Amino acid sequence: MDTVVCVGSISSIRALWEIRIQKHQEELKAQKERRGRKAVGEISNVWESRIQLSKLKEKICNEDGRLILRIEKEEWKTLPACLVKLSQLQEWQLHRTGLTAIPTFIASFNNLLVLDLTRNAISTIPREIGRLTKLRELLLSYNRISEVPAELGDCEGLERLELAVNKDISHLPNQISKLKQLTHLDLNMNQFSEIPRAVLDLPSLEWLDMGSNKLNELPKDIDKMKTLHTLWLQRNDISDLPDSIISLTNLNTLVLTSNLLKQIPPCLQSLHNLRFVNFRDNPLELQITLPPSDKEEEEEERELYGLQFMQAYIQEMLKCNHLGIQWYSSVTSIFMRKLDMTATTMSQYKFITVMIREA
Repeated sequence: MDTVVCVGSISSIRALWEIRIQKHQEELKAQKERRGRKAVGEISNVWESRIQLSKLKEKICNEDGRLILRIEKEEWKTLPACLVKLSQLQEWQLHRTGLTAIPTFIASFNNLLVLDLTRNAISTIPREIGRLTKLRELLLSYNRISEVPAELGDCEGLERLELAVNKDISHLPNQISKLKQLTHLDLNMNQFSEIPRAVLDLPSLEWLDMGSNKLNELPKDIDKMKTLHTLWLQRNDISDLPDSIISLTNLNTLVLTSNLLKQIPPCLQSLHNLRFVNFRDNPLELQITLPPSDKEEEEEERELYGLQFMQAYIQEMLKCNHLGIQWYSSVTSIFMRKLDMTATTMSQYKFITVMIREA
């Protein structure tokens, strides 16, 4: 049988292989170009990181042996990863930079004592924040934060926490009560409808601001806050105070301006350390404020006068509240008699202002 050779088929196969070889060569060339561009990009990124790191190093200062990164009114919406090369930093102060997020690599800054990111555009706190066990101050007021992670409770050395004017925070996780060293807490201008249970359980808290929230009452077990000396509750909807507040024996400052109180709570007379209380802009018939003296006085005298004034203030308000405008003409003599003040002593304090307003 004769063999038939198809010349056309051989030509087609040859052409097909030439096409494949050409495509392969083109792919190799494209890969080489991509590797070249990648290498250029990597070199560019390295140089960009070096430039950014150099800029950040210029913002570092040394104050009392503490390394501080301080940036004010410069745009840094994100922080570069190269910042981890400066992990020896002990304090961040970044204000008005437009920063939108705390980087997760914050966990690398084991020596951080103060994290001050006030007045930025931060919307979340990363869970990695809990790795900062040496952190003493976390200042995040004037941002856009709506939630606080439970991991924040792992910052066992935290003494000061400020979350004021974030406007949308309405809850704190129970783990916050693990902050045994926390003495200062600012939650002003948020959306809290009650004092969080975690706050009541903070064993060392001394200063609390929950003004401009949505509080309409205080918890009956507020007496758990034994160490509290300053309590700001201005601009809420509080209409009454629980009797248990008398157990806050260290309380010396109580601000209740712009609430719904209709009478002075009698229980306040038992707070013997109370030096300053403000009921302004409540639906009370009478309000009294004492302008500060222009003259310097001995600390002990100011302390004694402050205590006497507050006790007399509350007692006379309770006794005379129903007398209305007639009480105005005798208020000076009442307080001078109550405090055993002479005309000379009285002149040191200028005057006692009595403001009458309708309920």
